[in-house]
Amino acid sequence: MTDTTAKRSTELGQPLVVLENVNKHFGDLHVLKDINLTVREGEVVVVIGPSGSGKSTLCRTINRLETYESGAISIDGVQLPEEGKALAKLRADVGMVFQSFNLFHHKTILENVTMGPIKVRKMKANDAKDRAMDLLKRVGVDHQAHKYPAQLSGGQQQRVAIARSLAMDPTVMLFDEPTSALDPEMINEVLDVMTNLAHAGMTMIVVTHEMGFARKAADRVVFMSDGAIVEESTPDQFFTNPQSSRAKDFLGKILTQ
Repeated sequence: MTDTTAKRSTELGQPLVVLENVNKHFGDLHVLKDINLTVREGEVVVVIGPSGSGKSTLCRTINRLETYESGAISIDGVQLPEEGKALAKLRADVGMVFQSFNLFHHKTILENVTMGPIKVRKMKANDAKDRAMDLLKRVGVDHQAHKYPAQLSGGQQQRVAIARSLAMDPTVMLFDEPTSALDPEMINEVLDVMTNLAHAGMTMIVVTHEMGFARKAADRVVFMSDGAIVEESTPDQFFTNPQSSRAKDFLGKILTQ
């Protein structure tokens, strides 16, 4: 464990996201198998594994974009509601950044970022605008505020999507393969924003194929295969001394490419 990781681990707060024996099927396919995972306040957990291992499904169950058949999920001590206003309220506290940027194409960048705080948080328009401009500056696209999404590169759009999630002042941020739709030269600009977010203490659950980000920003790496969590440890331990044969095989394939 590096000094930085050791220092961070002692600073982590109370359990924030807790999954207990969560199971999920798509028809006959058992995609999540008895998932137990606790993410603490301020912790950055990176979920990796081969395609089809259940990573994205896991991420999407945490705010019920995917339902699950059994088990329990709680966020900040509150059980995940099934539907209705309680679920909408909880989702407002959970930021989500997708593979596709999901911006409103008929609205400007500034309007995209201010819409949630104004409509959901009931923030005054001027306050929402000031907050949005601060966040757009933080992710490096404040000069694009009055453009439309189609006028921005993919990397810029994804950074706007991150700013939009941050504008809701979430307790936890979920990232589902946030760089997989980007051209290679745009990936680092998004990962840099995410790394800065991690270092600033945001609680993050990140599904990604970017091993460099996992090494640099994660407090913990969770390795999934065939719908189950096979292994979890610090980045140093996972990448230098994986314990399971499945993780060794996975790393052997991706790190030699």
